[in-house]
Amino acid sequence: MADYNRYGHGYSHAPPPSAPPAPMPTTSAPPSSSSSYGYGYGQGGYPSAYPPQPAAGFGFGYGPVPVAFPPGTHPDVERAFRAADRDCSGAIDEHELQGALSSAYHRFSIRTVRLLMFLFNDPASSSPSRMGPAQFVSLWNCLGQWRGIFDRYDRDRSGKIDSHELTEALRSLGYAVPPSVIELLIANYNNGVPRNGALDFDNFVECGMIVKGLTEKFKEKDTRYTGSATLTYDGFLSMVIPFIVP
Repeated sequence: MADYNRYGHGYSHAPPPSAPPAPMPTTSAPPSSSSSYGYGYGQGGYPSAYPPQPAAGFGFGYGPVPVAFPPGTHPDVERAFRAADRDCSGAIDEHELQGALSSAYHRFSIRTVRLLMFLFNDPASSSPSRMGPAQFVSLWNCLGQWRGIFDRYDRDRSGKIDSHELTEALRSLGYAVPPSVIELLIANYNNGVPRNGALDFDNFVECGMIVKGLTEKFKEKDTRYTGSATLTYDGFLSMVIPFIVP
C-alpha cells in the first residue's frame, strides 16, 4: 500500500473564511501533511490564519450588472474585484485578473493566470474565459495560503524558491515529489534561467497547482493507493493536456 501522504490524502471541500490581500505572516505554523487544500469550482484552501470576518451579506456593483459576493467576503477583496472589473460587467477576463493579482502580490505571468482561470472556473459555465466574484474570492483565499507557504520556505528571503525549498514546501503539503521531477519543474518554470534556477511566487503557485491537480487525477486511477495505475493512451492525454497552458 502506498503512503497516503505522498498523494496529499485528506482534502476538505469547505471554503475557508475570506482573507485580506496582505500576505500571510511568515511566522505562521506550517500545514501538516494531512492538511486540506482545495481548488477549483469554488472549493477552498487551507484554513485561513486570519480570524473570520463578520458576515457582510451581498455587495452590489456600481455598474449595470449587480455583483454578488459570498457572505463574509473581506472588503479589500471586494474592492480588488471591482477595480479589476473596469467595464462593470460583473466578471473579469484573464488580463483583468492578471492586473488584480499582480497589484496584490507581484507580477503574474499570463500563463499562470490562464491556469488559475481554468482551475477555478466551472467548465460548464457559459463564460469559461471570464471569472465571476465567487470564483475570484475562492482564488484570492487560496493564493493567500500559497503566499504563506512560499514565505515560510523561502528561508534565505531571496523572493524565490529553489529546488531544495520547493521539495520541502511540496512535502509539507503531502507531496513526496522525487528529485528528478523537482528538477524538471524548476527547469520548466524558472523564467528561462538555464541552471540553478528558482521560482518566483507565480511560478511556485503554478507548479503547486499542477502537482496537486495531476496527483488527484492519478489517485482516481490508483484507487488502492499502491503508487501505480493502468492508464489508456486516451486517458493519459485527457489527464495531462488540460494542465498544459500556452
